[in-house]
Amino acid sequence: MARIGGRNAVLAWLVGVLCAGVIAGLLYLAAPMGPVMMQYVSSLLGQ
Repeated sequence: MARIGGRNAVLAWLVGVLCAGVIAGLLYLAAPMGPVMMQYVSSLLGQ
């Protein structure tokens, strides 16, 4: 991460962890749709 004057490294680290948690939560919520999407893509490809 670029060092910019006036930025708190601890706050930036906490925000980064929070963003990673949000992304992990969204992936967890989207996981049940995985098999459906795989079936859809395979039907599009004709296999």
